[in-house]
Amino acid sequence: MSDSVDSGFETPCDLRLLDNGKFALLGELIYHVGGLGMSTFIRVPKGFVTDFASVPRILHPFLPKVGLHGKAAVVHDWLYYQCRLGRCRRVVADAIFLETMQELEIPTWKNRLLYYGVRLGGWASLKKKNPWAAMIDLETGQEIPPLKKN
Repeated sequence: MSDSVDSGFETPCDLRLLDNGKFALLGELIYHVGGLGMSTFIRVPKGFVTDFASVPRILHPFLPKVGLHGKAAVVHDWLYYQCRLGRCRRVVADAIFLETMQELEIPTWKNRLLYYGVRLGGWASLKKKNPWAAMIDLETGQEIPPLKKN
């Protein structure tokens, strides 16, 4: 890892496509948050399951689920997983999502559409009884239950 205070990804985003169409991280994904008045590392663990960007199907020609914004979507999914456990606030997760897309040099029009999309509709995914985000054991394929809420 770098000693830089700049924001950025410290590791690659290696994934496995699962039978359910979701993706599991094959190794830890680390992002350094250098903006937003903080300097911290977000560590998305091996085995985390993501669906990438939850974009309405009608918008897929302009905003596909998977694309250059994929790493940002994985970090955002992890942060929302943490929100469900009471460990993160949605406004912070969404701000970090915007920062990660800026670091990935996603065009401004696209990162703003994705950002405002989660600001307007992200609350709905936090209210679902059966969230799509999970942790799995990559050897057995079995889901790992989350730790209890803080």
